[in-house]
Parts: sequence; C-alpha cells; structure tokens
Amino acid sequence: MIQILLVFQIIVSLLLIVSILLQQRGAALGSAFGEEGGFYFKKRGLEKTIFWLTVILAFLFIISSILNLIL
Repeated sequence: MIQILLVFQIIVSLLLIVSILLQQRGAALGSAFGEEGGFYFKKRGLEKTIFWLTVILAFLFIISSILNLIL
C-alpha cells in the first residue's frame, strides 16, 4: 500500500511540474521588475483546461502527501 502511494505521489508530482510549465503567461520578463502587462485576457479553451488540471493535480499531491505522512 505504501509503495503504491509513493509511486502515485511521484507520478502526480511529475504531471504537476509538466502542467505548470505548460501554462503561458501574457507578460514578459519585464513584469518581474515592475512593468505592467498592458492587457488582460480571460482563460479560454486549452489554457483553461490546463489551469484546472493543475489545480486538480495540486490537490491530489497535497492529499497524497498527507496520506503518506499519516501512513
């Protein structure tokens, strides 16, 4: 049981890393130094799907970490 949970946590963490890296940002490097983005857009289509997938994967990672700590 513990081995299955550990493998699940590793897979979820790798998928979480990939989903975070796939997200695009509208601002360039200048936003890190205080520049404004200049425009705002709403998430649509695939971008919205990747965002919600990231949220779900983060939730699963937190739950699996807590279960791993308890067991």
